[in-house]
Amino acid sequence: MQRVCFLLKVRQDRLAEYRERHAAVWPEMLEALSATGWHNYSLFLRDDGLLVGYLETEDFDAALAGMEATDVNARWQAEMSPYFESLDGARPDETMKPLTEVFHLA
Repeated sequence: MQRVCFLLKVRQDRLAEYRERHAAVWPEMLEALSATGWHNYSLFLRDDGLLVGYLETEDFDAALAGMEATDVNARWQAEMSPYFESLDGARPDETMKPLTEVFHLA
């Protein structure tokens, strides 16, 4: 199982709304994430907009590709894009670059 951690930056003026959106993620989005291998998926948001994502999956590239093939992900990414800084025209899920794990205590 791969442990994946990534960083994104939420716009300061959209923090409250971003939190609200994630308090009520669409059921079909949750189902798609589970079906495509996203497990123990968490998002942590700091007050300055730094977003830390963590998930466990068998194969991160396959999990991303699985989500990319779903209609719900296309709709979710389109709605979420305005919340983020520095996407340079990419979708949020396209900018999730895994951090290198340097330590793990099992």
